Amino acid sequence: MRTRNRDRGFTLIELLIVVTIILIIAAFTIPKLTKSTIPAHEASAIASIKAISEAEMIYASSHPDLGFTADLATLGGTAQSGGERTIDDTLASGRKSGFTFTYTAGEKVNGAIRSYTITAVPDQVGTTGQRRFFSDETGEIRQSSSGVADASSPELQ
Repeated sequence: MRTRNRDRGFTLIELLIVVTIILIIAAFTIPKLTKSTIPAHEASAIASIKAISEAEMIYASSHPDLGFTADLATLGGTAQSGGERTIDDTLASGRKSGFTFTYTAGEKVNGAIRSYTITAVPDQVGTTGQRRFFSDETGEIRQSSSGVADASSPELQ
């Protein structure tokens, strides 16, 4: 009789022990998985800044009387709205892959915008990224691990 009752399944204590072991393993592995996505988000931010810089150069060469764009939306707009459609709509909105992109057009010189700055800041420092990025009309990308990235930050290697 005893053998037959034992074959029915696991006891509640045995199940609780297995669940506890699984939770302990998950507690160690989940933070490592989260940190492994940071390089991917940062690589995406760098690629996005490069895409914006290239799109700005194309726009400025196509529109010498206007210079650079007044905002990111112009680069991602449709032809009907007067936009160029040189970057994707997600990036044109200013947010992509856990980063917020801020585009600032420079002042007009003889009716044309001749400079701009673009910054990329992680939405959650330590989760979506560690570094902040900066670029301007020179196309050089600069980075900062501790604070805002600007023209005086070290160049990305």
